[in-house]
Amino acid sequence: MVLDVNENIVGMDSRLERLLSGLHIQSNDDVCIVGVCGLGGIGKTTIITALYNKISNQFQSTSFLTNVREESAKDSGLLKLQQQLLDDTLGVRGQLTLKNIHDRLSSKKVLISLDDIDNRRELEHLVGKHSWFGHGSRIIITTRKKYLLTTHGVDYMYEVDKLNDVEALQLFCSYAFKQQLPGKGYKDLSTQVVRYADGLPLALKVLGSLLFGKGVKDWKSELKKLQEVPNIEITNVLKISYDGLDHTQKIIFMDIACFFNGGHVEVVTQVLDGSRFKAESGINALVDRCLITISTDKKIEMHDSLIQMAKEIVYKECPNEPGERSRLWKHEDVCRLLTINTETCVLKN
Repeated sequence: MVLDVNENIVGMDSRLERLLSGLHIQSNDDVCIVGVCGLGGIGKTTIITALYNKISNQFQSTSFLTNVREESAKDSGLLKLQQQLLDDTLGVRGQLTLKNIHDRLSSKKVLISLDDIDNRRELEHLVGKHSWFGHGSRIIITTRKKYLLTTHGVDYMYEVDKLNDVEALQLFCSYAFKQQLPGKGYKDLSTQVVRYADGLPLALKVLGSLLFGKGVKDWKSELKKLQEVPNIEITNVLKISYDGLDHTQKIIFMDIACFFNGGHVEVVTQVLDGSRFKAESGINALVDRCLITISTDKKIEMHDSLIQMAKEIVYKECPNEPGERSRLWKHEDVCRLLTINTETCVLKN
């Protein structure tokens, strides 16, 4: 079976090569579980779909379970996913137990892809241990939570990088112009959009589709709007990871987004510890959820789309009165607050 994958695939060859190197596809001596992690919208699903299409004919049976997080949250959702897994690989339906899956699959060379895993229970009930599957089997898992892959004992982990500038422009143009280069008179505007998207495939696709067929005046208007209000389709995907944080982790995420992006991790940790947060634990949690990265020189880096999402959340706390918001970062808002007696101010920073 060949899965549908968008024809506008950019930068796929190098990413597939890295994944294939971790899969050791030529070896039939063992079972290999590979994890693919990254920020929402970074292209995890696209990559493993392309990989599935490339290698699925080398296995006795295959199964590709999509949207595991959403499906497992429904009534009997996890049971239905188990049933689909056995139906795909063995053509078996009916009453199931974890032992059924183990016993029936342990002698077969299978390819199983689980897209958007969100918790340990999903992994335990769908792919369990290496011993569940026959020699030569390959299990591919995508998630936004890096720690799930570590605790499950995957053999290889691949964190998806954002697109470089050349790849990003090509992907954007494939949606905005249905070609690989900007249309005449749109080069500078296209560069601005690509800079705004910061290599996030989701943003490039959404904005390219939004601007397709529109004139220069409309492009300028949309770009101006984006500087103030984030695109809701992009935000909704990114916010899933934010919503999954606990209270303290959300506070640390917001503080980094509004004030500390680019700061040295040790300095930021000391500042946040001063606010009685367990900052090191919170920062590690954000790294594990691919919401921030720590560079080789120990700087905290957060994607621009996440920063804009965070600031929009703060803005909505009180759109008409900055002094009622939990955080201020605009110079004019801070000056206004300092010069006007605002008795009801709840500002924390």
